[in-house]
Amino acid sequence: MGAFTYTDLIALDLGRLSSAVTDWETMVGNLATLQTTARDGLLKKSEAARWQGVNATVTRDFVRKAAKEFGDLHKEAQSIHAVLADAHAELSQIQKRARALTDEARKGDPDRVPEPDHGLLVTDAKNGTVKVIEAVCEVTGTSQRTKDRMQWYADTLTGLVAHAAEIDAAVTRALRKSHGGDPHNAGHATYTSLDEDQLPRALKLAALGEDANGGQRAELRRLWGSLSPEARAELWAARKDDLLAAGLLSPTVKRIAPDKGSGRHGAEEPTFTEFMTKDKMRMLASGSDWQGMNDASRHMQHYLENTGTPLDLPVDKMLHDDSGLRVHTDEAIRGKQDAWREQALEEFRRNGGRPVAIPVETGNSDYSFPPGTQDNWFYAVGSTRTNVTGVVTVVPGAGGEPRVGLDYQVNAWDRYNWDEGKGVTIGPLGIPDGQPSRLHTTGLAQEFDMQGSSSVKHYDLGSAASNDDPLPAPDDPGREGTRQDPGRERTKR
Repeated sequence: MGAFTYTDLIALDLGRLSSAVTDWETMVGNLATLQTTARDGLLKKSEAARWQGVNATVTRDFVRKAAKEFGDLHKEAQSIHAVLADAHAELSQIQKRARALTDEARKGDPDRVPEPDHGLLVTDAKNGTVKVIEAVCEVTGTSQRTKDRMQWYADTLTGLVAHAAEIDAAVTRALRKSHGGDPHNAGHATYTSLDEDQLPRALKLAALGEDANGGQRAELRRLWGSLSPEARAELWAARKDDLLAAGLLSPTVKRIAPDKGSGRHGAEEPTFTEFMTKDKMRMLASGSDWQGMNDASRHMQHYLENTGTPLDLPVDKMLHDDSGLRVHTDEAIRGKQDAWREQALEEFRRNGGRPVAIPVETGNSDYSFPPGTQDNWFYAVGSTRTNVTGVVTVVPGAGGEPRVGLDYQVNAWDRYNWDEGKGVTIGPLGIPDGQPSRLHTTGLAQEFDMQGSSSVKHYDLGSAASNDDPLPAPDDPGREGTRQDPGRERTKR
């Protein structure tokens, strides 16, 4: 049998699985009745009967074994029902998400300003992966924003296909262990949910920490999403630092270029003007360093290095430097913290007061650094997309009062580019409108992606009532070095 595919996921008939869940639920009830009848009726009478001899001994032994078998069959049916119900719930959510994303990609956003997001086509690729292409090709070529959209949809849908295949494999393992392979002997491994299969795998992957590769990190995030709140709490308590090192809090929202960019890299031949512009921008980068705008200098220099490789954003430093970004982040958390708290407490109560953990994430929001007061970040980034990801935990406190906590990080991402018609002036040196972007289209410089995350902070969401204390301050970024400082942030290679 070939790999589970995107088409398989979209077309999967979950109605049959739903019917199986219902049938096994009925079976559990019927076997519970038989178990009670055998135990409280047949077995009691057999044990209480006043008869002796070989027949009595054989009959009593047979009745005992029969009563035990009914009990084992009941446990086996409960186990099968539990894993099938879990699988149906998981697969229904995954399929619904895949269908919604497919529709979203196909429709695009024709009303988007300043330019629309055209529709995309979603198809199967090799080995269970997904391919996303343009529905209509533009004469000017594929913009960076469209490339990012295609990649995000392809990666996200491929992840959903992989998740569905992993659920199927987990159910298969659980059913085999529950049944035991012997139709004449019930009573083997028992499951209350798929947690018993998935949690050991999650613990094993989490133990890899920062050494986990990309595929292992992706699988760990999928397992984290599948686990029950109680199992998540167990994993979080056992492997919190390793989970963070493995990138568990990476954002899931779209991280794509905010605009189409300057155009295709190296599409035109450079002229003397472009070579002169590059020399001026080198001087601007050096001058920015001397003026203390180290990040603006670093980003401009990386643009001129013409590699196009991604660059880390030092989000702690961004938060430390700019009070506006701190307020922006605080408002994002304050707008969600009550809902997150109530959701976690509801799971805590449903779980009988045992520890629970739930993943949380805010939406994608834009923030623009103000020129004049934040020239370093204005020229280094301009506007950035941000969000907050985290984990809300609830544990029993003193006297049984629940203690609710939030561990969170701030994420930021952007694309370093120069819009058509945009120039730059720093101090006495200026470059005319339109010239910086020409360096990209003539192949003398290259746009690049920037992204990063802050340190993880803990915030007490309160016990009897919500907490209104200030959120934790960002980490002190320490020394700021120059472009030549070997201790600075370096480009990811």
